[in-house]
Amino acid sequence: MTILSIVITLLVVALLAKPMGIYLVKAFDYQQTGLDKIYGPFEKLLYKIGGIKQVNQSWKQYALAAVLANAFMIVLVYMVFRFQGILPLNPGDIAGMEPTLAFNTAISFMTNTNLQHYSGESGLSYLSQMIGILFMMFVAPGTALAVVMAFVRGLAGNKLGNFYVDLVRSITRVLLPIAFITGLIFVALGVPQTLEPTVTAHTVEGAEQSIARGPIGSFLSIKELGNNGGGFVGVNSAHPFENPNAISNFMQILLMMLLPTSLPFAYGRMVGNKKQGRVLFVSMAMMFVVLLGTSLAYEYQGNPILNDLGMQHDQGSMEGKEVRFGTGQSVLYAVVTTASETGAVNSMHDTLTPISGLITLSNMMLNTVFGGVGAGFINVLMYAMIAVFLSGLMVGRTPEFLGKKIEGKEMKLIAITLILQPLLILGASAIALFTPLGSDGISNPGFHGLTQVVYEYTSSAANNGSGFEGLGDNTSFWNISTGIVMYIGRFFGLVTMLAVAGSLASKKLVPETVGTFRTDTSLFGVILVGTILIVGALTFFPTLVLGPVAEFLTL
Repeated sequence: MTILSIVITLLVVALLAKPMGIYLVKAFDYQQTGLDKIYGPFEKLLYKIGGIKQVNQSWKQYALAAVLANAFMIVLVYMVFRFQGILPLNPGDIAGMEPTLAFNTAISFMTNTNLQHYSGESGLSYLSQMIGILFMMFVAPGTALAVVMAFVRGLAGNKLGNFYVDLVRSITRVLLPIAFITGLIFVALGVPQTLEPTVTAHTVEGAEQSIARGPIGSFLSIKELGNNGGGFVGVNSAHPFENPNAISNFMQILLMMLLPTSLPFAYGRMVGNKKQGRVLFVSMAMMFVVLLGTSLAYEYQGNPILNDLGMQHDQGSMEGKEVRFGTGQSVLYAVVTTASETGAVNSMHDTLTPISGLITLSNMMLNTVFGGVGAGFINVLMYAMIAVFLSGLMVGRTPEFLGKKIEGKEMKLIAITLILQPLLILGASAIALFTPLGSDGISNPGFHGLTQVVYEYTSSAANNGSGFEGLGDNTSFWNISTGIVMYIGRFFGLVTMLAVAGSLASKKLVPETVGTFRTDTSLFGVILVGTILIVGALTFFPTLVLGPVAEFLTL
């Protein structure tokens, strides 16, 4: 039954992908569409209030607008976190955040990472949750969705558009309506939605227990849809208030995958090559299925040591997992949340078997197994250009992508973008392991401790936000270092890839000939997957060998 439920979930995801992709094309079409009658009046009001003029921007103007707008909002919510102790809607009398923790949290949520170095229910007031966290949960994915649409327009040879217009459309036409409807569904399923304070309950043993609650239903829907992942409560979607049953778990997986899986279909229509969009979707789906199947196999096999002692559960490794979800749904959730760069968890990833831990790490390191809202798909297209370039070198022909020549300027920008992530992850991990400021936070010795550190920085650089847990990360060192990694990992790649799109948009189309390497065939799909595995995976292979692989071999 577990495997059947997983298959049904993935089939529903696949069925929703194409219709959602078609909707995205209409939502971001600058021409008159039927959606303008619904959203147009409200958007015009927002444009008027914000002084937004619907004029096209160059890639530099678009990138500058995105970076500056997000930087301003980081400062704004940082102040909210620092002064939440004296602001209203704080029934729990929660004090203002410590400076480095507020710095980390503001950057974390504005970069769509949602890495939490605090316990959700005890670290933030209701005001901070609603006008700080919830606000960023819309703006952060809205920024990435806007940028990917500008990027695709550039690849198609069109003007990039206007960042502020695209950001407004991301929120009003995509994120807000879907989050509103699904938020009501979550409340109907039993997720709390209230401004009442924490409840004190008396247990049967006579002890007192504090039960946190709050506006969780509205928080939960955008948390998953926007690939945010941060939990209202500390244990995230393992808590029954954030994930009460199998239906809510199913809904969360659908929301996490909805936008990432729809982008290939939107891309295919926008560039005028639907077949290429399908090839990209199938390529990513193949990688996802292989990684999921491998993780399921090893998690059901469990820990060999516990098997020898007769302590292993007959349903696989249940350590760190909720009984109401079981091994299968916990593994599916773990693979989905790292593949979609969401970061929400319904089990503790620290307790996964070594191979499953390796797979969650690999999803984030590659950031191409669908990836998060916008940023992940930009990475997929980056690897597609690398695949075209390598193929061109092998046959001695100038590589072309969508009828535009990929030349030195574009490849330099792509190379810089490609190198950045391993530099951030491995460089920061080396510093953390070298200094006591970082190594003192490790709770597990040996290979597992190394994985804890690498996972933390991988989650930060990939803007995922899930934690391996067990790491003492609420210190000035970890707050500042991961904050810097999150910010650079988010915006550097978006800017460089916008520069690639701007460069390609200005080039003339090259006539297709018999020597043109087609990018809408199954052969290209195989080459793309091979490029991702060779160029991407091998970059991190030595580190994975020292961490989860070594741990697996010592069991």
